[in-house]
Amino acid sequence: MKIAVGCDHRGLALKEEVLQELQKLGVAYEDKGCFSSASVDYPDVARQVAEGVASGAYQHGILICGTGIGMSMAANKVPGVRAALCNDTFSARMAREHNNANVLCLGGTVMGPGPAREIVRAYLSASFQGGRHAVRVAKIEGTDRKRQET
Repeated sequence: MKIAVGCDHRGLALKEEVLQELQKLGVAYEDKGCFSSASVDYPDVARQVAEGVASGAYQHGILICGTGIGMSMAANKVPGVRAALCNDTFSARMAREHNNANVLCLGGTVMGPGPAREIVRAYLSASFQGGRHAVRVAKIEGTDRKRQET
């Protein structure tokens, strides 16, 4: 598994914690920035990570901004991306198991490193359950239209 990780200036400190956790878990990743506290536009970072996930270059993405809201909104504009803002481990597990989320979004100013590490572990340890959830994910993606039209 390879993960693309990105942040804006407000997510930089938490991104460093997340990268340490990925290293500890032995998960391959690519750091897409930002790399300093200089202000950057989060939609640019979100698009870069989301397009990498949508293209299949990465199996998952992790995006971090101040609250995680902006990153999740921007990432979800990319077709094929299902970005989930998660503030707890239960939501992170459900995002994977029920919604087949492929991008995890976190808030760098609203959570500390301990919870973030736990959320990353919960997200990465879960897997999509399929079944009735696959029908719902198809509706999210709009791929259920063919079945509805026939």
